[in-house]
Amino acid sequence: MKVIHVDMDQFFAAVEQLDHPELKGKPIAVGHDADRGVVSTASYEARRFGVHSAQSIQIAKRLCPQLIIVEPHFQRYKEVSSQLHQIFHDYTDLIEPISLDEAFLDVTENKRGMDMAVDIAREIKQRIFERTGLTASAGVSYCKFLAKIASDWRKPDGLTVIHPDRALDFIAKLKVEKIWGVGDKTAEKMHKMGIFNGEDLRAVSLAHLTDEFGKMGQVFYSFARGIDNRPVVSEWERKSVSCERTFAHDISDPSAADTELYHTALELERRIAKNDFEGHTLTLKVKFQDFQQITRSVTVNHILRASDDILPLAKQLLQQVEFSSHPIRLLGLGVSNNRPDMTTDKPRWIQLKLPFKD
Repeated sequence: MKVIHVDMDQFFAAVEQLDHPELKGKPIAVGHDADRGVVSTASYEARRFGVHSAQSIQIAKRLCPQLIIVEPHFQRYKEVSSQLHQIFHDYTDLIEPISLDEAFLDVTENKRGMDMAVDIAREIKQRIFERTGLTASAGVSYCKFLAKIASDWRKPDGLTVIHPDRALDFIAKLKVEKIWGVGDKTAEKMHKMGIFNGEDLRAVSLAHLTDEFGKMGQVFYSFARGIDNRPVVSEWERKSVSCERTFAHDISDPSAADTELYHTALELERRIAKNDFEGHTLTLKVKFQDFQQITRSVTVNHILRASDDILPLAKQLLQQVEFSSHPIRLLGLGVSNNRPDMTTDKPRWIQLKLPFKD
Protein backbone atom coordinates (compact mmCIF):
# COMPACT_ATOMS: atom_id res chain seq x y z
CA MET A 1 0.00 0.00 0.00
CA LYS A 2 1.17 3.55 -0.78
CA VAL A 3 -0.15 6.00 1.79
CA ILE A 4 0.16 9.78 1.93
CA HIS A 5 -0.77 11.78 5.02
CA VAL A 6 -1.40 15.45 4.27
CA ASP A 7 -1.45 17.84 7.23
CA MET A 8 -1.92 21.60 6.82
CA ASP A 9 0.51 23.83 8.73
CA GLN A 10 -1.07 25.83 11.61
CA PHE A 11 -4.30 25.66 9.60
CA PHE A 12 -6.72 28.00 11.41
CA ALA A 13 -3.98 30.51 12.17
CA ALA A 14 -2.63 30.30 8.62
CA VAL A 15 -6.06 31.03 7.13
CA GLU A 16 -6.46 34.04 9.42
CA GLN A 17 -3.01 35.37 8.45
CA LEU A 18 -3.86 34.80 4.79
CA ASP A 19 -7.16 36.68 5.04
CA HIS A 20 -5.64 39.42 7.22
CA PRO A 21 -2.13 40.22 5.94
CA GLU A 22 -1.51 42.54 8.89
CA LEU A 23 -1.34 39.42 11.10
CA LYS A 24 1.47 37.78 9.11
CA GLY A 25 4.63 37.28 11.14
CA LYS A 26 2.84 38.03 14.39
CA PRO A 27 2.04 35.69 17.30
CA ILE A 28 -1.66 34.88 17.06
CA ALA A 29 -3.96 32.35 18.68
CA VAL A 30 -7.33 31.38 17.26
CA GLY A 31 -9.91 31.10 20.01
CA HIS A 32 -12.47 32.96 22.10
CA ASP A 33 -10.88 35.60 24.33
CA ALA A 34 -12.67 34.88 27.60
CA ASP A 35 -11.84 33.63 31.07
CA ARG A 36 -12.55 30.06 29.99
CA GLY A 37 -11.44 30.42 26.38
CA VAL A 38 -9.16 27.78 24.84
CA VAL A 39 -6.59 28.05 22.05
CA SER A 40 -7.73 26.20 18.91
CA THR A 41 -4.55 26.83 16.92
CA ALA A 42 -1.47 28.95 17.53
CA SER A 43 0.75 30.44 14.84
CA TYR A 44 4.37 29.35 14.74
CA GLU A 45 5.35 32.81 16.00
CA ALA A 46 3.22 32.18 19.12
CA ARG A 47 4.47 28.63 19.58
CA ARG A 48 7.98 29.95 20.21
CA PHE A 49 6.62 31.32 23.49
CA GLY A 50 5.10 27.98 24.52
CA VAL A 51 1.57 28.71 23.27
CA HIS A 52 -0.17 25.61 21.93
CA SER A 53 -3.60 24.22 21.05
CA ALA A 54 -5.98 23.16 23.86
CA GLN A 55 -4.24 25.62 26.18
CA SER A 56 -6.14 28.16 28.25
CA ILE A 57 -6.27 31.56 26.54
CA GLN A 58 -5.34 33.20 29.84
CA ILE A 59 -2.23 31.06 30.21
CA ALA A 60 -1.32 31.72 26.58
CA LYS A 61 -1.51 35.48 27.14
CA ARG A 62 0.75 35.22 30.18
CA LEU A 63 3.31 33.24 28.18
CA CYS A 64 3.13 35.70 25.29
CA PRO A 65 1.98 39.20 26.40
CA GLN A 66 1.92 40.43 22.78
CA LEU A 67 -0.33 37.54 21.69
CA ILE A 68 -3.18 38.51 19.35
CA ILE A 69 -6.40 36.56 19.93
CA VAL A 70 -8.45 35.98 16.78
CA GLU A 71 -12.03 34.73 16.84
CA PRO A 72 -12.42 31.53 14.77
CA HIS A 73 -14.25 31.55 11.42
CA PHE A 74 -15.20 27.91 10.99
CA GLN A 75 -17.23 28.41 7.81
CA ARG A 76 -14.16 29.86 6.15
CA TYR A 77 -12.02 26.91 7.31
CA LYS A 78 -14.59 24.50 5.87
CA GLU A 79 -14.45 26.31 2.52
CA VAL A 80 -10.66 25.91 2.36
CA SER A 81 -10.96 22.28 3.47
CA SER A 82 -13.35 21.65 0.58
CA GLN A 83 -10.75 23.04 -1.82
CA LEU A 84 -8.16 20.65 -0.40
CA HIS A 85 -10.41 17.66 -0.96
CA GLN A 86 -11.12 18.70 -4.53
CA ILE A 87 -7.37 18.46 -5.12
CA PHE A 88 -7.14 15.08 -3.34
CA HIS A 89 -9.91 13.64 -5.51
CA ASP A 90 -7.91 14.42 -8.64
CA TYR A 91 -5.55 11.62 -7.53
CA THR A 92 -7.68 9.10 -5.62
CA ASP A 93 -11.11 8.52 -4.15
CA LEU A 94 -9.63 6.54 -1.25
CA ILE A 95 -9.47 9.48 1.12
CA GLU A 96 -9.90 9.24 4.89
CA PRO A 97 -10.51 12.67 6.44
CA ILE A 98 -9.15 13.02 9.98
CA SER A 99 -10.17 16.64 10.48
CA LEU A 100 -10.68 19.76 8.39
CA ASP A 101 -6.94 20.09 7.82
CA GLU A 102 -5.60 16.55 7.49
CA ALA A 103 -6.34 13.33 5.65
CA PHE A 104 -4.92 9.99 4.59
CA LEU A 105 -4.79 9.13 0.88
CA ASP A 106 -4.29 5.64 -0.54
CA VAL A 107 -2.56 6.23 -3.88
CA THR A 108 -1.57 2.62 -4.59
CA GLU A 109 -3.86 2.81 -7.61
CA ASN A 110 -4.20 6.48 -8.53
CA LYS A 111 -6.05 8.39 -11.22
CA ARG A 112 -2.89 9.93 -12.67
CA GLY A 113 -1.10 6.61 -13.16
CA MET A 114 1.91 7.92 -11.24
CA ASP A 115 4.33 5.28 -9.96
CA MET A 116 5.93 7.22 -7.10
CA ALA A 117 3.80 8.29 -4.15
CA VAL A 118 6.37 10.95 -3.27
CA ASP A 119 5.77 12.59 -6.67
CA ILE A 120 2.04 12.68 -5.96
CA ALA A 121 2.64 14.18 -2.52
CA ARG A 122 4.96 16.83 -3.96
CA GLU A 123 2.42 17.73 -6.63
CA ILE A 124 -0.44 17.92 -4.12
CA LYS A 125 1.58 20.25 -1.88
CA GLN A 126 2.35 22.52 -4.82
CA ARG A 127 -1.28 22.63 -5.98
CA ILE A 128 -2.50 23.40 -2.44
CA PHE A 129 -0.15 26.37 -2.28
CA GLU A 130 -1.12 27.61 -5.73
CA ARG A 131 -4.86 27.34 -5.04
CA THR A 132 -5.06 28.45 -1.39
CA GLY A 133 -1.81 30.27 -0.63
CA LEU A 134 -1.26 27.89 2.29
CA THR A 135 1.46 25.34 2.96
CA ALA A 136 0.98 21.69 3.84
CA SER A 137 3.29 19.00 5.15
CA ALA A 138 3.11 15.48 3.75
CA GLY A 139 4.33 12.09 4.86
CA VAL A 140 4.67 9.07 2.58
CA SER A 141 5.03 5.45 3.61
CA TYR A 142 3.50 1.99 3.28
CA CYS A 143 1.09 2.34 6.23
CA LYS A 144 -0.93 5.00 8.04
CA PHE A 145 1.14 4.88 11.25
CA LEU A 146 4.39 5.81 9.50
CA ALA A 147 2.81 8.23 7.01
CA LYS A 148 1.37 10.23 9.93
CA ILE A 149 4.73 10.37 11.71
CA ALA A 150 6.46 11.34 8.46
CA SER A 151 4.12 14.31 7.90
CA ASP A 152 5.09 15.73 11.31
CA TRP A 153 8.80 15.19 10.78
CA ARG A 154 9.79 18.35 8.89
CA LYS A 155 6.99 20.81 9.59
CA PRO A 156 6.25 23.36 8.26
CA ASP A 157 6.08 22.79 4.50
CA GLY A 158 7.78 19.40 4.86
CA LEU A 159 7.86 16.25 2.77
CA THR A 160 9.23 13.05 4.33
CA VAL A 161 9.31 9.51 2.97
CA ILE A 162 9.78 6.45 5.18
CA HIS A 163 10.75 3.58 2.88
CA PRO A 164 9.90 0.00 3.95
CA ASP A 165 13.60 -0.92 3.91
CA ARG A 166 14.39 1.82 6.41
CA ALA A 167 11.25 1.66 8.55
CA LEU A 168 12.61 -0.52 11.37
CA ASP A 169 15.74 1.61 11.78
CA PHE A 170 13.59 4.73 11.77
CA ILE A 171 11.22 3.34 14.42
CA ALA A 172 14.12 2.14 16.58
CA LYS A 173 15.26 5.75 17.10
CA LEU A 174 11.75 7.16 17.42
CA LYS A 175 10.82 8.55 20.84
CA VAL A 176 7.82 6.76 22.26
CA GLU A 177 6.04 10.11 22.62
CA LYS A 178 5.84 10.23 18.82
CA ILE A 179 3.99 6.92 18.59
CA TRP A 180 0.24 7.09 17.99
CA GLY A 181 -1.70 6.35 21.19
CA VAL A 182 1.12 7.35 23.54
CA GLY A 183 0.05 10.39 25.55
CA ASP A 184 1.78 12.00 28.50
CA LYS A 185 0.63 9.46 31.07
CA THR A 186 1.41 6.47 28.87
CA ALA A 187 4.83 7.88 28.05
CA GLU A 188 5.53 8.41 31.76
CA LYS A 189 4.58 4.79 32.45
CA MET A 190 6.77 3.57 29.61
CA HIS A 191 9.71 5.58 30.89
CA LYS A 192 9.35 3.91 34.28
CA MET A 193 9.50 0.57 32.45
CA GLY A 194 12.72 1.66 30.74
CA ILE A 195 11.04 2.27 27.37
CA PHE A 196 12.20 5.50 25.73
CA ASN A 197 12.26 4.72 22.02
CA GLY A 198 11.04 2.22 19.45
CA GLU A 199 14.00 -0.08 19.99
CA ASP A 200 13.21 -0.31 23.71
CA LEU A 201 9.56 -0.96 22.92
CA ARG A 202 10.45 -3.71 20.47
CA ALA A 203 12.34 -5.53 23.20
CA VAL A 204 9.24 -5.91 25.39
CA SER A 205 7.12 -9.02 24.97
CA LEU A 206 3.54 -8.89 23.73
CA ALA A 207 2.34 -10.47 26.98
CA HIS A 208 4.03 -7.80 29.09
CA LEU A 209 2.71 -4.94 26.95
CA THR A 210 -0.80 -6.38 27.08
CA ASP A 211 -0.60 -6.73 30.86
CA GLU A 212 0.47 -3.11 31.21
CA PHE A 213 -1.60 -1.40 28.52
CA GLY A 214 -4.50 -3.75 27.71
CA LYS A 215 -5.61 -3.78 24.07
CA MET A 216 -3.22 -0.94 23.25
CA GLY A 217 -0.37 -3.30 24.14
CA GLN A 218 -1.01 -5.20 20.88
CA VAL A 219 -1.01 -1.91 18.97
CA PHE A 220 2.31 -0.80 20.49
CA TYR A 221 3.82 -4.23 19.83
CA SER A 222 2.83 -4.03 16.15
CA PHE A 223 3.86 -0.41 15.65
CA ALA A 224 7.31 -1.13 17.10
CA ARG A 225 7.71 -3.67 14.28
CA GLY A 226 6.38 -1.38 11.56
CA ILE A 227 3.09 -3.27 11.32
CA ASP A 228 -0.13 -1.35 10.72
CA ASN A 229 -2.75 -3.10 8.61
CA ARG A 230 -5.44 -0.45 8.94
CA PRO A 231 -6.84 0.47 5.51
CA VAL A 232 -7.57 3.99 4.34
CA VAL A 233 -11.33 4.17 4.94
CA SER A 234 -13.10 6.52 2.55
CA GLU A 235 -16.63 5.91 3.83
CA TRP A 236 -16.89 7.34 7.30
CA GLU A 237 -19.71 6.35 9.62
CA ARG A 238 -20.56 8.71 12.47
CA LYS A 239 -20.08 6.90 15.77
CA SER A 240 -21.40 9.54 18.16
CA VAL A 241 -22.91 12.99 18.61
CA SER A 242 -21.91 15.14 21.56
CA CYS A 243 -21.75 18.63 22.98
CA GLU A 244 -20.31 20.28 26.06
CA ARG A 245 -20.49 23.51 28.05
CA THR A 246 -17.63 25.26 29.86
CA PHE A 247 -18.94 27.51 32.61
CA ALA A 248 -17.95 31.08 33.38
CA HIS A 249 -17.81 30.07 37.05
CA ASP A 250 -17.24 26.62 38.52
CA ILE A 251 -20.38 24.83 39.73
CA SER A 252 -20.84 23.04 43.03
CA ASP A 253 -24.57 23.56 43.54
CA PRO A 254 -26.77 20.61 42.38
CA SER A 255 -29.59 22.83 41.13
CA ALA A 256 -27.18 24.87 39.01
CA ALA A 257 -25.72 21.66 37.59
CA ASP A 258 -29.23 20.41 36.72
CA THR A 259 -29.94 23.66 34.91
CA GLU A 260 -26.76 23.33 32.86
CA LEU A 261 -27.60 19.69 32.09
CA TYR A 262 -30.99 20.82 30.81
CA HIS A 263 -29.43 23.28 28.34
CA THR A 264 -26.82 20.73 27.30
CA ALA A 265 -29.51 18.10 26.67
CA LEU A 266 -31.44 20.56 24.48
CA GLU A 267 -28.32 21.25 22.41
CA LEU A 268 -27.62 17.53 22.13
CA GLU A 269 -31.18 16.93 20.91
CA ARG A 270 -30.64 19.56 18.22
CA ARG A 271 -27.37 17.99 17.06
CA ILE A 272 -28.85 14.49 17.02
CA ALA A 273 -31.67 15.72 14.77
CA LYS A 274 -29.26 17.61 12.51
CA ASN A 275 -27.11 14.50 11.99
CA ASP A 276 -30.08 12.10 11.88
CA PHE A 277 -28.22 9.94 14.40
CA GLU A 278 -29.57 6.96 16.31
CA GLY A 279 -27.78 5.93 19.49
CA HIS A 280 -28.48 3.92 22.61
CA THR A 281 -25.62 4.92 24.94
CA LEU A 282 -25.58 8.22 26.81
CA THR A 283 -22.24 9.41 28.19
CA LEU A 284 -21.79 12.19 30.72
CA LYS A 285 -18.44 13.96 30.73
CA VAL A 286 -17.39 15.97 33.79
CA LYS A 287 -14.28 18.13 34.02
CA PHE A 288 -13.51 19.51 37.47
CA GLN A 289 -11.93 22.77 38.59
CA ASP A 290 -8.48 21.13 38.67
CA PHE A 291 -8.98 19.77 35.10
CA GLN A 292 -9.42 16.18 36.27
CA GLN A 293 -11.96 14.45 34.06
CA ILE A 294 -14.34 11.51 34.43
CA THR A 295 -17.13 9.96 32.39
CA ARG A 296 -20.23 7.96 33.27
CA SER A 297 -22.40 6.07 30.77
CA VAL A 298 -25.66 4.15 30.47
CA THR A 299 -26.98 2.02 27.61
CA VAL A 300 -30.70 1.53 27.02
CA ASN A 301 -32.83 -0.42 24.55
CA HIS A 302 -34.62 2.54 23.02
CA ILE A 303 -33.12 5.15 20.70
CA LEU A 304 -32.07 8.37 22.44
CA ARG A 305 -33.34 11.35 20.45
CA ALA A 306 -35.37 13.71 22.61
CA SER A 307 -34.13 15.76 25.54
CA ASP A 308 -37.07 14.37 27.55
CA ASP A 309 -35.41 10.95 27.27
CA ILE A 310 -31.85 12.19 27.66
CA LEU A 311 -32.22 14.53 30.64
CA PRO A 312 -33.49 11.99 33.25
CA LEU A 313 -30.64 9.63 32.38
CA ALA A 314 -28.14 12.48 32.52
CA LYS A 315 -29.34 13.45 35.98
CA GLN A 316 -29.00 9.86 37.16
CA LEU A 317 -25.43 9.78 35.86
CA LEU A 318 -24.61 13.07 37.56
CA GLN A 319 -25.88 11.69 40.86
CA GLN A 320 -22.95 9.27 40.73
CA VAL A 321 -20.53 12.21 40.77
CA GLU A 322 -19.44 13.95 43.96
CA PHE A 323 -18.86 17.62 43.22
CA SER A 324 -19.98 19.56 46.30
CA SER A 325 -16.33 19.92 47.36
CA HIS A 326 -14.91 19.40 43.86
CA PRO A 327 -16.49 22.10 41.64
CA ILE A 328 -17.31 21.38 38.01
CA ARG A 329 -15.71 23.39 35.21
CA LEU A 330 -17.33 21.63 32.24
CA LEU A 331 -20.25 19.30 31.54
CA GLY A 332 -20.70 17.33 28.36
CA LEU A 333 -23.24 14.86 27.00
CA GLY A 334 -22.88 12.46 24.10
CA VAL A 335 -24.92 9.73 22.44
CA SER A 336 -23.22 6.76 20.76
CA ASN A 337 -23.68 3.06 20.04
CA ASN A 338 -26.13 2.77 17.16
CA ARG A 339 -25.94 -1.04 17.19
CA PRO A 340 -26.53 -2.12 20.79
CA ASP A 341 -26.26 -5.71 21.90
CA MET A 342 -28.98 -5.80 24.52
CA THR A 343 -30.45 -8.89 26.10
CA THR A 344 -32.64 -7.18 28.66
CA ASP A 345 -35.07 -4.29 28.83
CA LYS A 346 -33.23 -2.86 31.85
CA PRO A 347 -30.64 -0.11 31.42
CA ARG A 348 -27.04 -1.36 31.37
CA TRP A 349 -24.80 0.94 33.43
CA ILE A 350 -21.15 1.06 32.49
CA GLN A 351 -18.21 3.37 33.15
CA LEU A 352 -16.20 4.39 30.09
CA LYS A 353 -12.99 6.27 29.48
CA LEU A 354 -13.32 8.41 26.38
CA PRO A 355 -10.25 8.70 24.14
CA PHE A 356 -9.17 12.17 25.26
CA LYS A 357 -5.42 12.78 25.13
CA ASP A 358 -3.74 11.89 28.39
